Amino acid sequence: MNYMQVVGINSSPRKKSNTDLLLSAVLSGASDGGCETVHIDLYNFEIEYCKACDTCYKTGSCVHMDEFSDVYDVILESDGIVMSSPNYINNITAKMKSLLDRMADTVHCQRLLGKYSVAVSTAGGSGAQEVADYLNQSLFIMGASIVGSVGVNLSDGEELFQKGVDRSYQLGIQLADAILTKAEFSDQQEGHNAMLDRMKQLISFRKDEWPYEYTYFVQKKWL
Repeated sequence: MNYMQVVGINSSPRKKSNTDLLLSAVLSGASDGGCETVHIDLYNFEIEYCKACDTCYKTGSCVHMDEFSDVYDVILESDGIVMSSPNYINNITAKMKSLLDRMADTVHCQRLLGKYSVAVSTAGGSGAQEVADYLNQSLFIMGASIVGSVGVNLSDGEELFQKGVDRSYQLGIQLADAILTKAEFSDQQEGHNAMLDRMKQLISFRKDEWPYEYTYFVQKKWL
């Protein structure tokens, strides 16, 4: 891929939501920073719940015949990933959780190594930053490096929300810069190294049960 691509994933079920406004601001910043951008509304896709059947570990495929791969393939093709969700009782929306749960093989195979993530969230009263941090942490354990996040509690008023939009735009510029310069974050790299070592041990131990993942690690020359 000769261009830099950033995908933004909106998991708010509401049209023209406040969360999507933050996401769009990030994508606008990333675009002005030199990236191609893709905007995905997660509620337009059918994504079934993970069954924890281990089939993806064994074969690289999922038992569900739905539209998960339509979203997942774009994530894997992208250099930067922007995750967004409103706070639903101190957590992400069910749709976003379904997406993340289906990415279990991504954790094992560390498929997001070399990619960068940012996250945004809104909340009616409180907890927006915690939700944004959770989204970033979810991608971090899949290998992505965290550039930053924006969480806005709407109870703080319209002025602070607009500042959140501005911060989201700047975050998009920072994301594009991280991709362009292949930024390295030493503290995060230690975490990535530890996670990869942990997965090497796990895949080696389960190689007979999970032949697909074991073969993947061998092809990557990690084992």
